[in-house]
Amino acid sequence: MKKYNIAIVGATGNIGREVFKILKERSFPVNHIVALASEKSAGKTIKIDNDSILIHNLSTYNFSDIDIAFFCVGKNIAKQYAPNAVKFGAIVIDNSAYFRMDADVPLIVPEVNPEAIENYKTRNIIANPNCSTIQMVVALKPLHDNFHIKRVVVSTYQAVSGAGKKAIDELKMQSIGYKKTLPKVFSKPIAFNVIPHIDEFLDEGLTKEEWKMQVETQKILDSAIQVHANCARVPVMNGHAEYVNIETDLPISVKDAKRILAKSSGIKVIDESNGYVTPLDISGLDDVYISRVRKDTSVQNGLSFWCVADNLRKGAALNAVQIAELF
Repeated sequence: MKKYNIAIVGATGNIGREVFKILKERSFPVNHIVALASEKSAGKTIKIDNDSILIHNLSTYNFSDIDIAFFCVGKNIAKQYAPNAVKFGAIVIDNSAYFRMDADVPLIVPEVNPEAIENYKTRNIIANPNCSTIQMVVALKPLHDNFHIKRVVVSTYQAVSGAGKKAIDELKMQSIGYKKTLPKVFSKPIAFNVIPHIDEFLDEGLTKEEWKMQVETQKILDSAIQVHANCARVPVMNGHAEYVNIETDLPISVKDAKRILAKSSGIKVIDESNGYVTPLDISGLDDVYISRVRKDTSVQNGLSFWCVADNLRKGAALNAVQIAELF
């Protein structure tokens, strides 16, 4: 088996650290791995499990020996450095939003559209979708294949880890003795609160997170599906939750939907005896968990369900590693 030289850009962040762990957990064929970050972090070491890893300077690094580069950074850094990695021959798997809607860049969820990876050769870049989109389309795919979804309405309850380490620290600080400290990461205090605002506002009151869920679902799953998203940040450390309502062309029953979901890759159904799964239950786990599957009687062929997943793993790092495994 061929072994690959790997670079992790943004190795000091939450997602970069998870990529390290998951490559090891899944025995990915690694020959050599390089950790890259800003000049400020270069020369330092980070501890991940039992491994001490030296950080190299991204701005001066030569990617000529790298086969696969995982970019776990924001869109501005990805925009600047991903083309440089490609120029030296690396395949880039990018977790930022910058390349996702580029027509020449495949947007991949391996359980949903693995065949789209063939299109990577145009740019040698593959985009990792938005965390909230990933877990939703994993659940939608088997239902769409069997009942043909025509409309989705989703409300998300997203953990602060999706906004980075500073967001986690802000929630911790505000929660200690309920200190009403001024928010820095979020627009309002996050502890003991719910904020109906993720990313920037666009036209007509839509946020960019809500727009992402719409357009990414259409690119990954089916351009004909109509999607309406409502995204909120909640005082949860890790694990995104979603209530998803679907309307289908074909009649859909709760029993059939649960049966089909339960046998689908990457999904676990926990819905017996009024059971359900919460973000706290699944932090650190890989699957998408479905609970509270029930009929939506407001439309002719409707179903709703509760969908929970670890946003740092399946919503980011794990999905990126699964993309690499498709090679």
